[in-house]
Amino acid sequence: MASRPMNDEEVLSEMNKMVAFIKQEALEKAREIRVKADEEFAIEKAKLVKQEQQAIDAQYEKKRKGAEVAQKIAHSTLTNKSRLRLLHLREQNLQDLFQAAREQLATLASSSQYVQFLQGVLVQGFLQLLDTEVNIHVREVDAAAAKQAADAASKQYTEISGRQVKYELVTSLSPDLAGGIKLVTGSKRITLDNTLDERLRLLEDRMLPEIRNDLYGNNENRKFYT
Repeated sequence: MASRPMNDEEVLSEMNKMVAFIKQEALEKAREIRVKADEEFAIEKAKLVKQEQQAIDAQYEKKRKGAEVAQKIAHSTLTNKSRLRLLHLREQNLQDLFQAAREQLATLASSSQYVQFLQGVLVQGFLQLLDTEVNIHVREVDAAAAKQAADAASKQYTEISGRQVKYELVTSLSPDLAGGIKLVTGSKRITLDNTLDERLRLLEDRMLPEIRNDLYGNNENRKFYT
């Protein structure tokens, strides 16, 4: 049976079906594109978020380390300042102690024991020098006490050593000194300083480690002792 041509109504119906099919295909294709775009957007978004988070973490870590370094520097600075302050106070205390000793030392020359002290250091000096002629340098104010002490010391020296010593008093020492004597051999080659000031200075140097230990305890940072 030969097919007949479609009428206008049938043609319109077919066209509507084709349009509906094409529209459905377009909607499905658009949906696929939208889903794929959403997936790519989500992936790209997650990637950007991760990169930004890593950048923020790196910046935070850098700031944290910087803060730790600054804190350590500040702590070290404060510790050093405190240590220096403590050392300064300790040194000041030692100087105050030595100054008090110097002030007490100045009273020895006016005490009844001064002549006995001079005699002792003179005998000691004579025995060290073992010279036949010695100049005894003293303060002018000590001339009388030194003469008395020298007479007794020369006799005591002879009793101990069997030697004779000829001495001469010289009032050349500064009145600013606390007292004591200086012995100079006749040849002037050897000088023995037995002034109170020098003996105190030597005692300070010799006793300083022991005084520090008595006052402040053992220094854990010190490895060697003299």
